Amino acid sequence: MHIEERWCLGLKKLVINGQKPLRGEIDISGAKNAAVAVLPATLLSDGPCRIENIPDIKDVKILKEILEQLGADVSFEDKNTAVINTAKVNSYTAPYEMVKSMRASYYLLGALLGRFKRAEVSLPGGCDFGFRPIDQHIKGFEALGAKVEIEHGIVKVYAEELVGCPIYLDIVSVGATINLMLAAVKAKGTTILENAAKEPHVVDVANFLNAMGANIKGAGTDIIKIKGVQTLNGGGTHAIIPDMIEAGTFMIAAAATKGDVVIKNIIPKHMESLTAKLIEMNIKVTEGEDFIRVQGTEKVSKANIKTLPYPGFPTDLHPPAAVLLCLAEGTSTITEGVWDLRFQYVDELKRMGAKIKVEGRIAVIEGTPQLSGAPVKATDLRAGAAMVIAGLIAEGKTEVHDIKYIDRGYEDLEGKLRSLGADIERVVK
Repeated sequence: MHIEERWCLGLKKLVINGQKPLRGEIDISGAKNAAVAVLPATLLSDGPCRIENIPDIKDVKILKEILEQLGADVSFEDKNTAVINTAKVNSYTAPYEMVKSMRASYYLLGALLGRFKRAEVSLPGGCDFGFRPIDQHIKGFEALGAKVEIEHGIVKVYAEELVGCPIYLDIVSVGATINLMLAAVKAKGTTILENAAKEPHVVDVANFLNAMGANIKGAGTDIIKIKGVQTLNGGGTHAIIPDMIEAGTFMIAAAATKGDVVIKNIIPKHMESLTAKLIEMNIKVTEGEDFIRVQGTEKVSKANIKTLPYPGFPTDLHPPAAVLLCLAEGTSTITEGVWDLRFQYVDELKRMGAKIKVEGRIAVIEGTPQLSGAPVKATDLRAGAAMVIAGLIAEGKTEVHDIKYIDRGYEDLEGKLRSLGADIERVVK
C-alpha cells in the first residue's frame, strides 16, 4: 500500500469550538515550499546529503517514497532530519500514482534531467486554484537543448547535451526558476535566468546546491547566473529555512482571535509584507531577531491587499487574511495577482456568515461582528488554514472537512493550536 492510500484511510475532520484567544509561544517548522524542492535536488548529488528542519507533512512523505522508488536510500534520524543518498538511483521515470498527487513533483523533471539528461514525470497534481501551466519550464528546458514531449499526461524530456544560455521567463514563476536551476546546474557553460522569482525558498535551494559545489549567483534577485559544473558532492548538512507561510498563518490566527502569540524560529524579514498590513489593521506587531510577537485588538481596521510575487504580499496568505478582514470595520478588498481560482474558499466562509463578494480577481469584504460555526471544507491547502482560523473565531462549533489538503503543508496544525489554547480536535468520521 503506497502512501496516498494510507493517508486516505479513515476520512478525518477537524472539530473546533471557537472564541478562545490564542496565547503563548510556537515554533515554526521548515518551509514546505523549500523542502519539496531541496529533496528532489538531492538527485543531483554524488554522495549523501543530510537535511535538517524538514517539515513532517504529507508532501514530504510522498517525496520520500518517490525517491526510494527511484533507488535512493532515505533514512530519517528523527521526524525532521533525513540523510538521503541518491548514488544508486538508476531510473529517470517517476512513479505516476504518487507524482499525480502533488504540484511540486515537477521539480523531479529538472533534477532528473540534470542528472540523466532524461526525465519522465506525469503532469503535476496538487491544489486546484487555477490554470497553472508548466510552459515556462518547458521553454527553459528547450532553450538548454532538451526536447520535450507530452504523451498521455506524461512529460518526457531528453537531451544529448545540456548547454547553458540566456533564458527570459515571460512571467515570474517560482517553479520554473527552481526547475531551471536544477536542470542548468550541470549544463555546459553559463545559464542566465532573467525575470527570475525572488522568493526565499529559491534562495534556499540555490544555497543547498552551492554547498554541494554548484556555482549559482544572484538568487534572491531577478537575474540568476548559473555556471555549470561537472559534479555535485554530497556531505555536509543543510537546514531548511523556516516556513514563512506557516508563520504568517499563526500571525493572522493570533490577530483574529484577539490573542497574544510569540512566533519563534522565523526570519522576520520574510514577513515584512504581512507585518506592514497587520500594523495598518491596528494589530500590534513586535519583531525580534528570530521571532515576531502578535497582539490582537478589539477593533480591526479595514485594509486593501493585493497579492504579488515576493517581496509582495504572498498569495498563500490570501485566504487566511480574508478571514481576518471579515472582522474589520468597514469594507476591505483583496486583489489576487497570482492565481485565477484562489477564491474557492469564499463560499465556505459565507456558510459561516461572512459577507464577501467576488468581482473578477477582487474580493470585496464587508466587516461583520461575528462568524458562526458551520460544517465547511478545505478546498485547497491555504483555504484549509483559512477555515481553521474561521473556526477559531466563530461562535459555536465548526467542522472542517477534506483536511487532507491541510496535511499537505502544515505540520501538526491542530497540535500547535492546542498548545496555544485552542479547542480543536482531529476526529475520524
